[in-house]
Amino acid sequence: MNLKGKRLLVIGGSSGIGLAVARTAAEQGAALLIVGRNAEKLEDIAEALGKDGTSVDAKALDASSPEALAQLAAEMGEVDHLVSTVGGAMGGGFLSNSEETVRGAIDEKFFVALRIAQALTPALRDGGSVTLTSGAGGRPHNASGAIVGNAAIRMLVEGLAVELAPRVRANAVAPTWMDTPLWRGVPRADVEATKAHFAKQIPLLRTATVDEVAQAYLFAITNGFLNGQTLVIDGGLGLVS
Repeated sequence: MNLKGKRLLVIGGSSGIGLAVARTAAEQGAALLIVGRNAEKLEDIAEALGKDGTSVDAKALDASSPEALAQLAAEMGEVDHLVSTVGGAMGGGFLSNSEETVRGAIDEKFFVALRIAQALTPALRDGGSVTLTSGAGGRPHNASGAIVGNAAIRMLVEGLAVELAPRVRANAVAPTWMDTPLWRGVPRADVEATKAHFAKQIPLLRTATVDEVAQAYLFAITNGFLNGQTLVIDGGLGLVS
């Protein structure tokens, strides 16, 4: 399977992994619908990706909002493949965080992914796919709500894979920690320290690039027999931690 002539919806496509997925898909001939929160940024991205003739639509909205997703579903038309890189992060265990914080982390991951699947998978054409974002690395005692959310997304795609079959496939990608715009609000020195910490733990002695992780999403999209799976992209971290 290739993406030439296919229409790809990327939620979270204005930066980081999502933008890398959109760029790579465009290089393979896909038409794009990119969703993000920053309208000005989306306009710049649409202009840049469209310079080579790629068809690029962009919509600014909050993908965590059921109302915004309903509006998107009503306006976007049919698409072949849906990718969502939406998610959050948190640190600390169950006892060191408030219930509100833990619930918030689970909501940012699982319940937002569930809303996206419920609202948008009906618009997927036969033979299409949905690829969500989970996560790898961390343990319940140091990333409590995020770990629960990641596990729930794994279960979500297992359920969707059966419920949507045979018309549409469902999978997830689970990267471990990497340097992306998700950490834009964190002091750069702290980000570099975290990067060095993970680079020492990962057997490959480095963290992933966004392009390496984006390739996992493209594999999930284009492999027509991959269904109900979570692709862990962690450089082997799970083998040693």
